[in-house]
Order: sequence, then C-alpha cells, then structure tokens
Amino acid sequence: MLVQVWKGMVNWFGFLLRLILQSIRGIPSMAQMLLSYVGFRYSASSSSSSSSSSKPLPLAEIPLHQTPQQISVSPEVSDADDDGFGHTAEKLTVVLDLDGTLVCAYETCSLPASIHTRAIQAGLKWFELECITSDKECEGKTKINYVTVFERPGLREFLKQISEFADLVLFTAGLEGYARPIVDRIDTENRFSLRLYRPSTISTEYREHMKDLSCLSKDLCRIVIVDDNPFSFLLQPLNGIPCMPFSAGQPYDNQLLDVLLPLLKHLSLQKDVRPVLLEMFHMPEWFQMNGIPASSLVM
Repeated sequence: MLVQVWKGMVNWFGFLLRLILQSIRGIPSMAQMLLSYVGFRYSASSSSSSSSSSKPLPLAEIPLHQTPQQISVSPEVSDADDDGFGHTAEKLTVVLDLDGTLVCAYETCSLPASIHTRAIQAGLKWFELECITSDKECEGKTKINYVTVFERPGLREFLKQISEFADLVLFTAGLEGYARPIVDRIDTENRFSLRLYRPSTISTEYREHMKDLSCLSKDLCRIVIVDDNPFSFLLQPLNGIPCMPFSAGQPYDNQLLDVLLPLLKHLSLQKDVRPVLLEMFHMPEWFQMNGIPASSLVM
C-alpha cells in the first residue's frame, strides 16, 4: 500500500511539472491534456464505455531526463539473432488505432466553425468525405454522413518511417463503411499490411470492442499496439502503448514524430517488447486500479 501511495505522489508531481512546461511553451492543448490525464476522452466516434471515474493514465510521454535507450530492460535484436534454426527475428509488428490516435473526425454539420478555422490556420491537414453508415433513412435508403477528418501532425512521415522497420496493422473499432474511406486517404502508399475493423474486436463483461492481438500471432513478444483508449488492449496489457488523444483543438500536437516514433524504434531492437512497456507504463496495475481483476488480464 505504501509503495502505491508513493507511486501516486510521484505521478502527480510529474503531471504538475508537465502542466507547468506546457504553460511555459504556450501550447494550446492544456485543457485536452488535463482531461486525458484524468480519464476523459472526446472523439466523434468515441465509445460510450469511457468512464469519468478512470484513474490517471500513464500516457506515452518520454520524461525530459530519460530517453528510450535508458529504459531498456530486454536484450537487443541484431541481424545475427535467430531462433536456433537459422531464422532471423521477425520484424516488429505495430498495431495502430485510427480515431484519436492517427486522425480525428467530426460530422461536418456539427463541427464548430471556430475549431475548423483555427485548425486550418495552424496548418493541420484535413479532408472531407462521404461515409456510409449502418443507419437507414425513413424511406429505407442507406444513410450517408459527411465527415471532416483532421490528420494528426506528422502522420504521413510517421507511417513512412515506421514501415521501414516494422509491419503496420490498422486496427479500429470503427465500422468499415466509416473507417475504410479514411484509411484509403491517409494510406495512399498501402503501408498497412492488414486492416481490421469492428467485427474483428471482441467483448467481455468489462468492455466492448476490445482488440485481441492473438488474432495476429500467438507469439506476442514482437507486437505492440498504440491506442488512445487503453481499454482496447485490455487483453494484452503488456503490449499496449497508451497515447494522448488527438483532436482538432490540438493543432500543435507532436506525439507521432517526437514521442511515439523514437519509442517504437527502440522497441524494434528488443527481443521482447513487454518488459520495456511494463516498466514504462505499468498497465496491469492501472487496469486493476480501474476495477479490472488481475485474473482477466492476459500476461
């Protein structure tokens, strides 16, 4: 109990320090950072399963005094490494969420003009498209929604660099009719080797639309998932990287290139990513603090 209290105090002081640094830098995302830290998330397609009573989340932010190379606790992979049968180690598999992680999307008719204008003036890349939904209009015709999508800063370069050392998988809880047109626009180079949509998710007594990484491989030592909703990787907490949610109100977000890319490069050198991620985020403890018993976690 004393150790948990001490960890809580350290996390709280670390959070206050980040707030002070954000204030000094003048980055207009303090409100979003505060909300995301205490467990809130806003997105046009966010799940109703999000809870306002969530405990503080250890987001993917590299401390100022610490680089990825300083947190290595697993042997590094070299070209000579093999499994004893002459086979070299497999490439890292990076599973990426869509909404809130790579992009944010809004129904065009409900997007405040002030947010739209500010995001464009700040240089955010954006596009509009038609998305077919499962809803039907009163005449029985298929309903079409018009959606405005903002790309997270650095998205294209992020995908390009990651694809050079890892296999990319898109895994979203969104329906294919909504998500596929968006992915087609952001992945014109076909860097994703696989796209998985809501039917590929599973539900348990604790959460819906969870992403089970065992559908990709039984060996999870070289698989990571990046998601702004940590409950998505509830089944494999040691493989998850919780990232800060992205919205159009954060045009100066730097998570992809400055935070996640260096971390993923470091993880690509590990024979097993799980000890590193456990040391960084302590996700099993976080889930237990949020009411998920240890027996429900796949270690």
